[in-house]
Amino acid sequence: MENILMFFLLIMLVPFFILSIFMPFWTRKTESFGVTIPEEVFHHPKLQTMRNKYARYTTILSIIGIAAFMLLGLTATTEEATSIYFAVIVVSFLIINFIIYLKFHKEMKTFKEQENWAKEKTQHVFVDIRFRQNKLTYSYGWFIIPILVTVGLIIITFQNYQRIPELIPMQYNFEGEVTNWATKSYRSVLILPIMTIYQNLLFIFINIIIAQAKQQINPDNPEESIRKNVIFRRRWSAFSIVSSFALTLLFSVIQLSFIYSTNERIITIVSLVVTAFILLAALFLAVTTGQGGSRVKGVNSTTDTTINRDDDRYWKLGQFYFNKNDPSLFLEKRFGVGWTINCARPLVWIILIAIIGLFIGIPQFLGM
Repeated sequence: MENILMFFLLIMLVPFFILSIFMPFWTRKTESFGVTIPEEVFHHPKLQTMRNKYARYTTILSIIGIAAFMLLGLTATTEEATSIYFAVIVVSFLIINFIIYLKFHKEMKTFKEQENWAKEKTQHVFVDIRFRQNKLTYSYGWFIIPILVTVGLIIITFQNYQRIPELIPMQYNFEGEVTNWATKSYRSVLILPIMTIYQNLLFIFINIIIAQAKQQINPDNPEESIRKNVIFRRRWSAFSIVSSFALTLLFSVIQLSFIYSTNERIITIVSLVVTAFILLAALFLAVTTGQGGSRVKGVNSTTDTTINRDDDRYWKLGQFYFNKNDPSLFLEKRFGVGWTINCARPLVWIILIAIIGLFIGIPQFLGM
């Protein structure tokens, strides 16, 4: 069974490593290793060399990580040990990968100072007051479907409460064997449905972030930049909706298995398929869309006399945004695909603590 788990975790590692290796190629063309640059400089030979070197270093690190995990995994005698090895490999990779990034971030800052691209260009901040009038996300009404499914699941659970065994299986290994049980109670049978509602509300919140995140428009070609940014937001909005449906399906299958006799292997297979689907879909979006729609086909910049305002001073290490004068809570990542937070806004931390607190507190309250 440990070999099955190891194989599945390896499948999870591959898209994770691919995202890390090619990240410099998927960022906006106005940014390089967390540093603001003119768009036409993105294809400068020096920067191309830096991106290729970063990809090589990260590829080598990924190969070492996979090899180490396979060697450790083969010595593991339990699934718990395999999972611990996996966590150690991932954390180690993230730390070393960040150190590699910092090397290139520092090199990029030095190169920018030497070239002084802003000397002959005018810095602009372009704000479209009608930007929010665009349809930035898909309708929130889509989330009503999985929530209604979950409500129906709760009703079915109460109607068939007597059919549920006294011990409820809460965790399976990759052989379909139960490894964790919970005593039946009205609270314990609601753990999965309530967590399903929680994750659907979380996806709604993510959709709100996608719609309300700070706009970032390239002043060189604002119309094209807006078009790409709208596509970027709508694609990730669709991803959040599809992920919500997929996870609701997974939790529903598990919940119904408490009531109706179900082959444990089916639950394992559904779990694997849903997880793999979400990971591969995220990778596909990153490859085809890029950060802010940078990989969406379109017209290149129309001028080389203006550049985005240089706000590097607000980005610590090129990744952590601190600007107490910026009312925005969420904005695009500098290095990566997706969104990050304005660390200088206390409300952001309150929101994050609430999300984490509910995630931990709900199962505890329901007696898991």
